[in-house]
Amino acid sequence: MSNIVVPQLGESVVEARVARWLKKEGDRVETGEPVVELETEKVDLEVGADHAGVLTSIKRKEGEDVTVGELLGIVDESAAAASGNGNRQQAPQAPSDEKRATPTAKRVAREHDVKLESVEGSGAGGRVMKQDVHKAVAPQALKALLAPQAPQAPTAASRSEERVRMSKRRATIARRLVEAQRTAAMLTTFNEVDMTAVMELRERQKEDFRKKYGVGLGIASFFVKASVAALRAFPQLNAEIQGDEIVYKHYYDIGMAVGAEGGLVVPVLRDADRMSFLQIEQGIRDYAKRAADGTLTLEDLEGGTFTITNGGVFGSLLSTPILNPPQVGILGLHKIQDRAMPSNGQVVIRPMMYVALSYDHRIVDGREAVQFLVMVKAFVEDPGRLLLES
Repeated sequence: MSNIVVPQLGESVVEARVARWLKKEGDRVETGEPVVELETEKVDLEVGADHAGVLTSIKRKEGEDVTVGELLGIVDESAAAASGNGNRQQAPQAPSDEKRATPTAKRVAREHDVKLESVEGSGAGGRVMKQDVHKAVAPQALKALLAPQAPQAPTAASRSEERVRMSKRRATIARRLVEAQRTAAMLTTFNEVDMTAVMELRERQKEDFRKKYGVGLGIASFFVKASVAALRAFPQLNAEIQGDEIVYKHYYDIGMAVGAEGGLVVPVLRDADRMSFLQIEQGIRDYAKRAADGTLTLEDLEGGTFTITNGGVFGSLLSTPILNPPQVGILGLHKIQDRAMPSNGQVVIRPMMYVALSYDHRIVDGREAVQFLVMVKAFVEDPGRLLLES
């Protein structure tokens, strides 16, 4: 007999939820074959069998919360030989689509009643990704939207409500947001950045950069570089509180907040101070793609000493970012908008961006927070300084 247990889930993650069993009792399983999907506060993952055999017992049902090391199911290895000697037909096999789709893609398919075998996968080996399911859903939704609808009188059913249990990720996000505001003395300071120099530099270099490296030159890399430079000058913002001690981090792991299925995730650029503009752009794009695919790993999300979030991609003009504990600083970027600005006695039109820095006032003073943001502004408005700083 061999046990299927909840594996180590990564730093600070001790609990998961049984999302879906891919096999049922009596099914044959192969070594390493995914048997059950778990949903954690950060990512979804598949747990496989350590040995071939027959799944004889399922100990925890779908929807139940489980902890690291807890028993999920039992595989009878002695049944493997019998199952392989002519009785294989008695052990139902998992549908083939179970093995060629990400957990997120499967969930979206279930929600929209899409058969995965009819979806063409764009992932490695033809694996179905979340966006593949969305493409299959879109024509159906459009057809339903355009179909003529007969007028209907309001009924009780048209005012129905639906009660849905929070996902582990959404519940954790809710808990951590409240925790951040309850345990930290959080304040926010604002400034505005003239993006003219960055926009002009990108315009001059974007074609050559894309042809040479196969990736576009975005604005995020400039803010990552500027933030690292400012963190060196103001180390309090790259620290955390542990008990009655301040732990200063002499490395710069920058979290980049990304909107994903089920809620915000913050994958981390490790040692961002050692990364080139190209490496930062490649890292951000890779994380964004894998967040959409549902293929981020727990390792991608662990740690982080400072976070950058960009509400501007959704059209936000100004907002107050909330700390990502135990970090004590987060930089919020926003939409670039042309505004009339005074310059040398004249009014000129400039591409401007509001930026916001939320910080934990327990270890970061207002003066330091304001100066940090002023330094970020100065580096972005004169990006040539970033080359000298690097």
